[in-house]
Amino acid sequence: MQPYAMAAEKDIVLFAQLKSLGLYGMDAYVVDVEADISQGLPAFDIVGLPDAAVREARERVRSSMKNSGFAFPVSRITVNLAPADIKKEGPLYDLPVLLALLRATGQLAGDFADCAFAGELSLGGAVKPVNGILPMAIKAKGAGFKRFFVPQANAAEGAVVSGIEICPVEDLQSLMACLTGRAPIVPAVPSSDAAFAGPVPDFEDVCGQFEARRALEIAAAGGHNLLLMGPPGAGKSMLARRLPSILPDMTFAESIETTKIHSIAGVLPTDAPLVRTRPFRAPHHTISAAGLAGGGRIPKPGELSLSHNGVLFLDELPEFSRDALEVLRQPLEENAVTISRVSGTLTYPCSVMLVCAMNPCPCGYFGHPTRPCTCSRGAVAKYLSRISGPLLDRLDLHVEVPPVSFEKLHGETGEPSANIRQRVNQARSIQQKRYAGSGVSCNAHLTTPMVREHCALDGQSASLLRAAYENMGLSARAYDRILKVSRTIADLDGSDTIGTAHIAEAVQYRSLDRKYWNRGA
Repeated sequence: MQPYAMAAEKDIVLFAQLKSLGLYGMDAYVVDVEADISQGLPAFDIVGLPDAAVREARERVRSSMKNSGFAFPVSRITVNLAPADIKKEGPLYDLPVLLALLRATGQLAGDFADCAFAGELSLGGAVKPVNGILPMAIKAKGAGFKRFFVPQANAAEGAVVSGIEICPVEDLQSLMACLTGRAPIVPAVPSSDAAFAGPVPDFEDVCGQFEARRALEIAAAGGHNLLLMGPPGAGKSMLARRLPSILPDMTFAESIETTKIHSIAGVLPTDAPLVRTRPFRAPHHTISAAGLAGGGRIPKPGELSLSHNGVLFLDELPEFSRDALEVLRQPLEENAVTISRVSGTLTYPCSVMLVCAMNPCPCGYFGHPTRPCTCSRGAVAKYLSRISGPLLDRLDLHVEVPPVSFEKLHGETGEPSANIRQRVNQARSIQQKRYAGSGVSCNAHLTTPMVREHCALDGQSASLLRAAYENMGLSARAYDRILKVSRTIADLDGSDTIGTAHIAEAVQYRSLDRKYWNRGA
């Protein structure tokens, strides 16, 4: 290709425009990439609220053009990223900036009004993957673009969206061959392979612990939050890590929304263009409040949102900082987390099952049937007080996980996850039909009017719940959650109405706070 030669006339101004996309929270928006080349001292400025990564595109674009055989203009260059009032971040504008310069210098001709471009450039001209291609592809389709040129490593992710051609770009030379009509790029096709996270541990490995396994089945069927408490080695973490094996199948809409979050956060594997299994996130207890809820100058999703439509597992719950635990309270109620910064306010969805595990005291053996506890009553009370009442109240099921006897370990095997998952899927199917069109998919997310409509009690069941409410000193929130858990137990039984047995089982899952917290105090 012949190098570009600047026109001799001093007053000539060369201009070109291309389309790209940007991210703001869960949504994408169209970005106009405008390149202006004029006479003057050599300079290369990028305006439109660029961050450091966008400003560094100047050096990547310069080297990529030179090493790919194109002439870099020795002139005054101004690149504008519009709209200029939204902060631009990341290296995804490298490719459209370079193409705009090629058009402005006459090294690339053609009409690309129906095309959008995104990608990071290496110094040698290779196109590297970027974050957020799925929400960008959705926006590109909605904006009427026919083709969206993306890095080859992101093509499978973008191909999930139908109605727009996702063109995988390996390097600058292959892209130029396509844009000039010499060698068209074949659009990516959706992958037919389900993206699984690998083998999931099975409940068949669990010996004993019938009550805990039953509680996990109820939690999975209704999307309820769960607390597991017991001594070290009883199997709390083992049980929790097997929960994904019995979770209900994801709908396509849930997969798309979950994939968007993972794509924006940059944690979507290249071999998993669509998340088809429910996420299971287990952050370490040293995580900060911002790590859980999300944050940053331009807020990114935290562990709460990365667990959307899945499970957030907090092991050793009292070891988490108080700030980190308290930040969970509002998102658990609203199924969304709102992050406010000077640059704006963003909301990310976080419809999660919160599963927590903890010991009853610092040594772990408070209440153990055979091993003595070495902690003072004050130490036990201080340890348990790390879990606030409002957070404890938001956990629907409180389950004691006792030590397992030798007989059960030696001669007993658990029920396979496949059998449990079948029952869970049946219960979820009942709920989805019952709440069709309401925006609610499981019992845990019932609104107050829906609780009154779908969790009505007969006289005997109401009397039982009233006695539990008054004797256990339950809160109004706990009352609602008992009704929701009862509704799930009834669904697992295939019952249209909530009976006394369902209420009784739901009530027993609220007894741990009274047994431990009151005694610890």
